[in-house]
Amino acid sequence: MISSYPVGVGLGSNLGDRLQHLQEALLWLETLSDKPVCTSPVYETSPVDCPDGTLPFLNAVCEIHFRGDLLELLRQMRAFERNRGRLLVYKKNTPRPLDLDMLYAGKLVMQTKELTLPHPRMLKRRFVLQPLCDIRPDLILPTLEQPVKSFLASVSSSEKTRLYDKL
Repeated sequence: MISSYPVGVGLGSNLGDRLQHLQEALLWLETLSDKPVCTSPVYETSPVDCPDGTLPFLNAVCEIHFRGDLLELLRQMRAFERNRGRLLVYKKNTPRPLDLDMLYAGKLVMQTKELTLPHPRMLKRRFVLQPLCDIRPDLILPTLEQPVKSFLASVSSSEKTRLYDKL
């Protein structure tokens, strides 16, 4: 039997109708979930490690309950991004209509060529931690002893984050 995992997904967009891209992604993710989806508010955030002139992002985090193969979920997420205008081949940190990142899957620790869980940079990024703390502040990721809310104060204050809207 295939296990069901609470899966955290980071959503981001900085091209086109950013809010609509996030809303469409959330609607699609809801179809994959065994339970109601928990969703953070949307934040407008400054671009991190992006080329000069990159527009601000809209970011949110949701948690779905997924029953199935996580690598297949990742492939479906990449296909959904491409269907919304993301290029198949792209440079890291370039502007994009939609970016979906799997952040964690229950207590699973995974490292493959395609997927590392928990996401290796999530605890260093305010644009992930702020919305994640809105929905799961007491989440303790595998291999950690502290909840995610304890990492929020340590991320760079140069990352500007402001509450934008609801999904």
